[in-house]
Amino acid sequence: MRRSALKVRDMTWMAMFVAMLAVSGAFAIHIGPAPITLQTLVVMLAGSVLGARRGMISMIVFIALVIAGAPVLSGGKSGIAALAGPTGGYIISWVFAAGLTGWMVERWIRKGTLNAWKIGLAHLVGGVILIHLIGFPWLVTVLDLPLNQTTWISSLLVFMPGDLMKAILAVPVVMAVRKALPQLSSVQQKRA
Repeated sequence: MRRSALKVRDMTWMAMFVAMLAVSGAFAIHIGPAPITLQTLVVMLAGSVLGARRGMISMIVFIALVIAGAPVLSGGKSGIAALAGPTGGYIISWVFAAGLTGWMVERWIRKGTLNAWKIGLAHLVGGVILIHLIGFPWLVTVLDLPLNQTTWISSLLVFMPGDLMKAILAVPVVMAVRKALPQLSSVQQKRA
């Protein structure tokens, strides 16, 4: 009975992050070839709050909703065409970003060394760098953009200040949630 309760609890938390990801796409600033949204913030939170496995699953469920035609992307977009479009690489990267962020956080929890700086580092590596390492080349390829200064500025650097702010702002949220709901963690701190 305890196992099924854990599964229901996990599914509930994952569903909540899927919903937050959908809602966060509604708040978009459309500049350049990709909109600025709060979705990367939710991806960082999914990894660092839910952990690698559950964070990745929540992103996969979100992408499945997109494929099924649910209008959950920025601007109400959905379907395979949205995933094959210029922002598809960013959307697909969310699975790996949540996984890497969660893996880093879980690793530090096991060691008993998790702190605000490490959560911020996990957000920077998984939620900013990895997302852009996958999303930017995809965008440039799909739109057949030249790799010149204008492309770098309008399609990559324009997102960095906001993404760095999201990575930092997510840290106190993660710390508060982890403190309030320690049962959310699927890994345990190493006992000294």
